Amino acid sequence: MLGLLDIDPAAAAPIWRQIEDGMRRLAASGALPAGTAVPSVRELARELRVNPATVSKAYQRLVADGALEVRRGEGTFVAERTAAAVAEERERLLGDQAERFVVAARSMGVAESDAIAAISTAWRGIKDAVDGGNE
Repeated sequence: MLGLLDIDPAAAAPIWRQIEDGMRRLAASGALPAGTAVPSVRELARELRVNPATVSKAYQRLVADGALEVRRGEGTFVAERTAAAVAEERERLLGDQAERFVVAARSMGVAESDAIAAISTAWRGIKDAVDGGNE
């Protein structure tokens, strides 16, 4: 699972936010299904090489939002959520990323049609890499 978390210490977003967003993406995509145990705070902090307080903050926010649940004596798990809640989370995450892309493209003076073409090209390239060129 840890290889799926994309943490960049040089990024503008705080590391706790990157962990939080990464866990949300993993849960929304189904890579972390409901009921799956997540690493302990100490374990994730050690593997990501970050301060445990950083991981703890991300986990606390995820628990407060209902994305994770703590089972006393057992650990922390991906919470059960309705299909509608998962779809809403996926839509929100996608919208956030789309907004960041649009801000970056506009700041470079890129036309909307060129930005859409860039997304299509990237989509096809990643799809081909993942699918191995097979439909």
